[in-house]
Amino acid sequence: MVGFSRENGKIHYSNEVLAKIVGLSTMECYGVVGMVSKNAAEGLWELIRVENLSKGVKIDLTEDDKLNIELFVMVEYGTKISVIANNIIQKVRYNVENYTGLKVASISVNVQAVRV
Repeated sequence: MVGFSRENGKIHYSNEVLAKIVGLSTMECYGVVGMVSKNAAEGLWELIRVENLSKGVKIDLTEDDKLNIELFVMVEYGTKISVIANNIIQKVRYNVENYTGLKVASISVNVQAVRV
């Protein structure tokens, strides 16, 4: 659980909710085919369905109550990966900070596959 206090009380967000915000924000970006999850048994990366987007996201809380976000994506062949990653970072940071009021310390985009 991640949360913060205000003068009127406390707000807590589950990791599942934060990961869903991150996943949906990522899916809105041009060039992103989907979020991926590693099948540890076979070492394969597989696309995640929309209802399980949180499996492609890792969220950690820093000591000063900021979020470290790591996501795993598949991109479309022929798109510039650096531009896609930058768009993801900007969109995720904006949406998380606006929707929740939490601050984001860092966002890491891991491109695990390219769809041809």
